[in-house]
Amino acid sequence: MTDLRWAADGSDAGVVARVARVIAQPGPVTLCLPGGATPVPTFAVLAAMRLPWDKVTIVPGDERAVPYGHPASNVSALRAAFGATSATIEPLSSDLRLPRFNLFWLGMGDDGHVASLFPNSDPDPDAPAAIIRVTPDPLPPAAPFARLSLNLAAIANSDAVMLVIRGAAKRALLAAAAAGDNDLPVARLLRLAPVTAFWSAT
Repeated sequence: MTDLRWAADGSDAGVVARVARVIAQPGPVTLCLPGGATPVPTFAVLAAMRLPWDKVTIVPGDERAVPYGHPASNVSALRAAFGATSATIEPLSSDLRLPRFNLFWLGMGDDGHVASLFPNSDPDPDAPAAIIRVTPDPLPPAAPFARLSLNLAAIANSDAVMLVIRGAAKRALLAAAAAGDNDLPVARLLRLAPVTAFWSAT
């Protein structure tokens, strides 16, 4: 049984509007945001908006095993994107006290991985919420590093989970996961938590 919903507006503008609504809600807000280059233009649009950033804490959903400041570091990318705002940007580390996220924004790879939960990691849906060490196999050529990642239970322990995907192939893969036609990491997540998918053709 899965709970996958498709956003009415899956464009980058729709993603920005969704995140902005969460930030504008009353009280402190904790966001978990994806790494990699794909969301960086959307981050730039968000960071330029006049939002109550001083109450926002941002944590990456995964981190590469590289020093902070390295071009492949996800927290460094988040600090570059949101450093001009008054948001607090926390690194992902094994001793981080896990919050409950108001919004967990995920991407998805062509192999159905989310965060750094690649198929070879065989993520356990029944494991308690935790930050775990994983090594993709094979290592992605664009980022050939071991990782820290939040596991499925930590992702599911969020007020809302948002999955942003682009292209027909990823839509087909996600639809198959929702239908129970595969057991990829994204399919396991869909069995744990409601997920809203933001999809556009490009």
